[in-house]
Amino acid sequence: MRHTRHSSRLDKFGMTASTVCAIHCAIVPVLITTLPLMGLGFLANPWVEWGMIILALMLGISSIAVSYFKVHRRPLPIGLLLAGFAAIAVGHLFVSWMEAVIVPLGGLTIAAAHFLNNKYGAVCKTEGHVHKPI
Repeated sequence: MRHTRHSSRLDKFGMTASTVCAIHCAIVPVLITTLPLMGLGFLANPWVEWGMIILALMLGISSIAVSYFKVHRRPLPIGLLLAGFAAIAVGHLFVSWMEAVIVPLGGLTIAAAHFLNNKYGAVCKTEGHVHKPI
């Protein structure tokens, strides 16, 4: 049961971090000229964006993969996690003109992966209870 609580906390933090990342990626292009005036110019720095991406990746792997193997065995959260990171990578590296749309959608997809992982883990009330993949 300890694993489920730990994973639940990581999923909640992952949902929050991914949602903040999506909001950041959607708002920064709009506010790019006013951020330095407010003392928030560092938010437009690529290092901040890649730091958020790496944080979301570490959280996603640590909570979703571990929950998959130890708790629920449902592949949907892993698929959403991979799709979210693929969207972020495509938006940042290849499709710069649609980055403000694709990257936030990727962040929200990652948040959805954490949400489902948390829900699947909560269903498993007893230790050793494993779901069959759907």
